[in-house]
Amino acid sequence: MLTGLRLSNIALIERLELSFSEGFTVLTGETGAGKSILLDALDALLGGAQGSAGARLLRRGAERGTIEASFSLSPPLQAWLQQQELEVEEGELLLSREWRLTEERLSSRNRLNGVVVSRAQIQELRPLLLDLTVQGQTQQLARPGQQRRWLDRFGGEGLSLLLTPVAAAWRQWKQAAAALEQARSDWDQLQQQRAAQEQLLADLEAAQLQDPQERQQLQNEENRLAHGVRLQEGVMVLLGRLQEGAEQAPSVLDHLAACEQELLQMEALDGGVSELRSCCSDGLAALQDLARELDRYGSGLDSDPESLAELQERMAQLKALERRHGQELAGLIALRDRLRQQLAPGGGEASLEALELAEQRARQLRDQANASLSAARRQAAAALEQQLMQALRPMGLANVRFAVAIAPAPAGEEGADAVQFQFSANPGVPLAPLAEVASGGEMSRFLLALKTCLAATDQHVTLLFDEIDTGVSGRVSGAMAELLARLAKQRQVFCVTHQPLVAAAADHHFRVSKQVLEGVTHTRVSQLRDTQDRQAELAELAGGDSGEASSYAASLLDQYGR
Repeated sequence: MLTGLRLSNIALIERLELSFSEGFTVLTGETGAGKSILLDALDALLGGAQGSAGARLLRRGAERGTIEASFSLSPPLQAWLQQQELEVEEGELLLSREWRLTEERLSSRNRLNGVVVSRAQIQELRPLLLDLTVQGQTQQLARPGQQRRWLDRFGGEGLSLLLTPVAAAWRQWKQAAAALEQARSDWDQLQQQRAAQEQLLADLEAAQLQDPQERQQLQNEENRLAHGVRLQEGVMVLLGRLQEGAEQAPSVLDHLAACEQELLQMEALDGGVSELRSCCSDGLAALQDLARELDRYGSGLDSDPESLAELQERMAQLKALERRHGQELAGLIALRDRLRQQLAPGGGEASLEALELAEQRARQLRDQANASLSAARRQAAAALEQQLMQALRPMGLANVRFAVAIAPAPAGEEGADAVQFQFSANPGVPLAPLAEVASGGEMSRFLLALKTCLAATDQHVTLLFDEIDTGVSGRVSGAMAELLARLAKQRQVFCVTHQPLVAAAADHHFRVSKQVLEGVTHTRVSQLRDTQDRQAELAELAGGDSGEASSYAASLLDQYGR
């Protein structure tokens, strides 16, 4: 429920703060006073008024404008906030949008309970808060899938539960179909280039590719072979210093053995030297191990020019393959394995058959899910047809006919149904698409009836109607007033109206007026709490301040117990 609205420097409003209650609220006032500004502000707050529309919304001469609204929480709203990991204080949602004009550049920012949120989040949030209906809303009717979405909403939770498996089945089929299409394309290309592919496989087989790291291993081996003489010299120098000594000096091992003997003699005199002697013995053993490993390494060194030449020839072969096919060794091995499978007798056909079977199974599951959804939609369509005509007939459409046409459509994430609302207001006139044949007044009544039918499934969203009763007769406006009042028992309802019959049925009445102060036009909004004030406003709507208009206004208020 919308509980409060605050505006600052918006259109003709310098500053305004309003509080709202549950039930039916109307806004009245003379033409041009700015009644629709409040609904425009809520629309802008929830993602509308982008670009130049936002610039027009900012009050002339102001560099900053703000719209702020507070809402009580509903279960769907609480679930969305938890999903977005947004905290709520004191059980209320505070939503704001601020515009700033800096060096002729207009920017805006949305906040939810003080936290900056994106426009995408606001667009997700909007259907959980408000549903705005304006007269002749044919553009909304013409949006692709809009009539289907209304039917699904009317179908309630039972129908909604079918949408998830339908979307999942469609995505699985889409993946299977894409894999099959790619495989068929590859197969066709393979057949066209079979001779070249067979030659490519022969080249790769001849290369005897095994290890993706072979080139690196060959590089290491080449380094070892190419520098075999130098490495052997290094081994001899090291072994000479460790075992034989240099320039008639004892070797390292001789020195360390002598140190060990000296420490043994010292240990006999002082047991505290045992740890030092142990360290020396460990060092001597480690150096002896080093000498043995060096000797083994040296014996394995090979400077054979023939072996080096063979190794370099293999490396050149691998480099040439990589360069020719634009792939590293690992990619070439994968290519060879793929070609082996494709070119093997029956290999490609078997793969295609498996993918065809997978696509067929996925399509069957998709079609089964779509069939269940279509059946639920037809059941919902029959109920919607009946309820809509019951709501429309009292509003001057005694001969109305309405049907929901459901036709097959290409499968998608929302099923395989094309939904079209068909309408006829007069006897003998065949049913035709609603958006094409309904007049503005008929469209207004239809949208009001539709929102009434949807109220049972969308009980947590505030409804806003902007002058949908324009151009209808008094009898019809009375029927619309009763429908709005009945709707407001389930939902919070706002309506901008020129009809005294509609205004009299409201629980709460706000008057919008204009004032010119020092040459500047201002919009004022005041709540009419006193019966006399409401009677005067209704008399103004009925045609003036005459005695007849005043008596008529009093009778309307008495009729609704206001």
